[in-house]
Amino acid sequence: MKTDRLNAYRIMWVLVFFDLPTETKKEKKVYADFRKKILQDGFSMFQFSIYLRHCASSENAQVHVKRVKQNLPEKGHIGILTITDKQFGMMEIYQGKKKAEPVNVPQQLELF
Repeated sequence: MKTDRLNAYRIMWVLVFFDLPTETKKEKKVYADFRKKILQDGFSMFQFSIYLRHCASSENAQVHVKRVKQNLPEKGHIGILTITDKQFGMMEIYQGKKKAEPVNVPQQLELF
């Protein structure tokens, strides 16, 4: 019987990049609602318009990708990227010119 163990190639990260208009009161509400919905789905802010979520598997990641797609606003640009934990671990993060400490982020993100 094959055991399906978790490893850095099976564990996934879903990143959502978005640039939404915020010039009118209505657009600001749409932005806030979209942001609130992805936060409620377990995403954490990585940068101002980049949110990410740790997922135990590719199948689990697809569930969250589907939820993001269900909440897409009418206007703006939204990107969704799914990468392995191994790929995420190769990211280099800087604070200004200084390289930040390596990131170990299982569930809660505390990058900076």
